[in-house]
Parts: sequence; C-alpha cells; structure tokens
Amino acid sequence: MKLFRHENRENSAGSRALYAKFEMAYTFVDFCAAICFVVGSALFFFESTQTSATWLFLIGSIFFAAKPCLRVIREIKLYRMGDMADLAKRYEN
Repeated sequence: MKLFRHENRENSAGSRALYAKFEMAYTFVDFCAAICFVVGSALFFFESTQTSATWLFLIGSIFFAAKPCLRVIREIKLYRMGDMADLAKRYEN
C-alpha cells in the first residue's frame, strides 16, 4: 500500500470518515488563511494598522504551511488503517 493513493480513502467506513474529517480541517485552515490575508490586506491601507496587518500575514502564512502537514498526517493515518486491515486479513487466513 502506498501513500497518496485514492484507494486508501475508500478502504473502509473508518477510512472514509477519517478522510472527511481531514477534509473539513483542511477547508477550515484554508478559510482561516484566506480571512487573515484579506483582513491583513485591508489593514495595510492605514499606516496605524500596518503592524496588525503584518501579524495577520504571518498567521495566514502559518495556516498555509499547516495545509501540507495535514495532508501528510492524513495519508499516514490512512496508510496505517489499510495496513491494519491487511494484517487482520492475514490473521484470518
């Protein structure tokens, strides 16, 4: 079984549920990053709020950096779930 394969998310009801949870987290992180960048961009129009804008850009960047981390964690969990299913099948035989 390999990482980042579509079949991994379809192995069982548990793997589909895990995939859905990670997709929700991924979307939430994406949404938060977008909000930080939009609000930060608006704050750059005023000299008095440029420090806040800079912080929002940093926070948005951290959110964007979290996205690939979420994907790797999800894929490792799905891989392990599939591996456990393979082990259970071998035990039955």
